[in-house]
Amino acid sequence: MSTLAGYMFGHFSLLQYLEFMVRILVSCFCGACIGYERTKRLKEAGIRTHIIVCCAASLTMIISKYGFVDMSSATEFFPGTHSTDPARLAAQIISGVSFLGAGIIFRNGSSVRGLTTAAGIWATAAIGLAIGAGMYVIGLLGTLIIAAIQIIMHRFTIGTDSMMVGTISCRTEQPEQFRKALDEYVTKNKMQILATKVKFNEDGSETYQFTLRMHVDTTVNDLLQFLESVEHVKAISCEIEK
Repeated sequence: MSTLAGYMFGHFSLLQYLEFMVRILVSCFCGACIGYERTKRLKEAGIRTHIIVCCAASLTMIISKYGFVDMSSATEFFPGTHSTDPARLAAQIISGVSFLGAGIIFRNGSSVRGLTTAAGIWATAAIGLAIGAGMYVIGLLGTLIIAAIQIIMHRFTIGTDSMMVGTISCRTEQPEQFRKALDEYVTKNKMQILATKVKFNEDGSETYQFTLRMHVDTTVNDLLQFLESVEHVKAISCEIEK
């Protein structure tokens, strides 16, 4: 009597198994290409994460397409299974990767980080699905497009992508003069004040902490030069989130 294992091996030749391996390896390569760009930006999800996601998605797609061949055609093993849906396993990748992406996105004060990385992981899973399904051209094309978009859009930023968040903290003995100078500096450099904290000290001075949205070309040195140019400003500190 034939066995289920024998039936499965009878349906897939060595060449077909090599084909499956090639699909998985190509998925790993595509995931690495996207992850490499993220790693260069020092993002949380790098090459390893993207490779794992893409590889797993490819493997899941192969299983989804071919792992139930016995259920769809071998009635001697599983009678009444001709109507099975082999795509149901691959469909779960969408919700699974969504949970993974949610763990990458986080809010830090007035800024949100991790959106692009989460989107990249979701897209990497889609590429893995395409290659796992044998659609090499679509998978490779998607890899090139996503990697190119991330590189180009990071270099030539548009809208809020061209902005970053920075924090200024200082103590001043002339609050009105400082506020006036800050307003002029913000307007001149097209910045946006996101949050303000004021502390009134016992000696009559005031401590300010501003959260600013500024252009990506702004440096800590630029902010320090501005603060040092304002009279009666002390205890200066600056921090910029790249």
